Amino acid sequence: MSHLSEKLAEYLGPSDLKKVKEAYRFSDEMHLGQVRRSGEPYISHPIAVAEICADWKLDAQAIMAALLHDVMEDQDVKKEELIERFGAPVANLVDGLSKLEKIEFQSQIEAQAENFRKMLLAMASDVRVILIKLADRLHNMRTLEVMAPAKKRRIASETMEVYVPIAHRLGLNNIYRELQDLSFSHLYPLRYRTLSKAVKAARGNRREVVTKILETVTGTLEAVGIDAEVYGREKTLYGIYRKMQSKHLSFSQVLDVYGFRVVVDSFANCYVALGTLHSLYKPMPGKFKDYIAIRKLNGYQSLHTTLIGPYGTPVEFQIRTTDMHRTAESGVAAHWLYKNGEANLSDLQQRTHAWLQSLLDIQQQTGDSAEFLEHVKVDLFPDSVYVFTPKSKIIALPRGATAVDFAYSIHTGIGDHTVAVKINNEAQPLRTELRNGDIVEIVTDNKSRPSPAWLSFVRTGKARSAIRHHLRTINLPESITLGHQLLGQALSTLSIKPELPDHLVERLLNESSAKSLDELYADIGIGKRMAALVARHIFGLLGGESAASAPVDHTSAKELDPVTICGSEGVSVQLAPCCQPIPGDSIVGQLRRDQGLLVHTNDCALAKRQRAKEPERWIAVRWGTELNRRFDSRIKLLINSEKGMLARVAAEIAESDANITYVGMDEDKEHMLLQLRLTIQVKDRIHLAALLRNVRRVAGVNRILRERG
Repeated sequence: MSHLSEKLAEYLGPSDLKKVKEAYRFSDEMHLGQVRRSGEPYISHPIAVAEICADWKLDAQAIMAALLHDVMEDQDVKKEELIERFGAPVANLVDGLSKLEKIEFQSQIEAQAENFRKMLLAMASDVRVILIKLADRLHNMRTLEVMAPAKKRRIASETMEVYVPIAHRLGLNNIYRELQDLSFSHLYPLRYRTLSKAVKAARGNRREVVTKILETVTGTLEAVGIDAEVYGREKTLYGIYRKMQSKHLSFSQVLDVYGFRVVVDSFANCYVALGTLHSLYKPMPGKFKDYIAIRKLNGYQSLHTTLIGPYGTPVEFQIRTTDMHRTAESGVAAHWLYKNGEANLSDLQQRTHAWLQSLLDIQQQTGDSAEFLEHVKVDLFPDSVYVFTPKSKIIALPRGATAVDFAYSIHTGIGDHTVAVKINNEAQPLRTELRNGDIVEIVTDNKSRPSPAWLSFVRTGKARSAIRHHLRTINLPESITLGHQLLGQALSTLSIKPELPDHLVERLLNESSAKSLDELYADIGIGKRMAALVARHIFGLLGGESAASAPVDHTSAKELDPVTICGSEGVSVQLAPCCQPIPGDSIVGQLRRDQGLLVHTNDCALAKRQRAKEPERWIAVRWGTELNRRFDSRIKLLINSEKGMLARVAAEIAESDANITYVGMDEDKEHMLLQLRLTIQVKDRIHLAALLRNVRRVAGVNRILRERG
């Protein structure tokens, strides 16, 4: 506690320090006799969490809540007692951090989702909740080594899936990087150790190049009168691993890129420093990004450029001011936010506040916790596109967002009444994916209503929850009727009578977490559940009953028909990203625990491994005949490294009526070749085969194939 007291004395007054000490004494008393898995007294954990919060200079209320954050959950202390002893603000913070241990949930997944929902909604009214929660998770991750392997993997996976994106979304880069590396070390310990050794070995070899670049850059900036701090930027182990995986690079290729940060004294000098560096080293085309003019969603601002440094090595530079650097490292914690009137908020705080308020919008439209978490996780991923309204206002959306997502980001009412869209003054389909710099104009009609088909292509949680909310409430009778019809048809194909006995309905509702048959029908009607999968579930329940009591026509007992995949089922059916099946591929379906279906190709290596572990979760599926969308497929090309080659390949793909959504490139200087990796959108295997034939005929293309896995 003495170390914490020293930190707090630097910025808290005597009266605040006295309150913090009272909270410490109460927490120590409550946790007396309780020990952590490591054998340390339990109080060491709240103190460590409070120390992390003190590093951010959070106020006395937040430090007190950090010290008390487990007393409600572990020691059954009532909120009323905390209000009486420490005041309502502290009690509300602790309550927001406490888990819902006393409620009986249908499943572990649902319990986790409910915990996240409570935490995220508490955070929407006071961001200190999430700052304390992240400090709590960081200390738990630092001390995770003593846990059993299965528990370590579960906690690390949860951290990577939810807490890492939240830290990134709030601009807490230091915590974001540390949580990533800690999660990586527990999820893939062997890979982590191997990479760690390789990085230590490579660091010595790089020292000479790093020193030379630092001296040259510092001297050049001083010569033009710029006061700058220049230092090397170390990549995190997880950053190296992810780059190796996503860009198919070797370890040496990733380490061949050197990273530096230049911190200058003024906004104008960022651009002067950029020009100076470009005159010192040759810039690489297409590798400049201006995140100062258009900042990232989490408030991050910097100029990014990649130059050809000494010995021909690529050198990445980030150029920013001292204020931008503080925001980049600490994000919202640099000036933590609570509700004290929006007039006092900085731009970063206003952006954060707007995002937190959007959580409340989603919460009001969402029925269950798992669905709420699904929507929020979609919005946590940091890749963004920046588009403009007709009045030149910048709107940031997740990568892959469509015109409908844009409409809902402006206002729920606009989204609900959308009938058409103009992108860059040209009429486009509503499902069109937006690109950086697009000018988007939404056409509305007060008589128009959301379509269930929109659920198959919207990307943002706000749009998805608003559409489902509308379909559940305004169109509820129609959704129930449609769901009833769809389930009836699915049951009849399995020779099961649609009128199910009461005891079977009760079991079905218990196992599907639906509150009533109408809710189950409505979920089917709006595409949240798939009728064929619910019918299979009923068939499985009937398997345990006697022939006399089961409402099955045994005269027509037969092998189950495959489930038909049309490609527009929405969230209930997903195409596996590992093998990216397209119509014409032989496919198989994996029933997931959330009632959804994941479709793999029959020869997918990942599917084969998982099928061996859980054979009962796999069903026969087939492609439908009415397919009304394009499907992603990855292709790999080996082409000559010559001028205009990429343009010729892209032109041939466009000529073959396909769209390119991703381009990756590796250079083989020794053989004067380029390896291209493209993600393209095609109709089916026949379309893909024709495209491959056409591109193969382009002069300079040495090899082309469809990429799997």
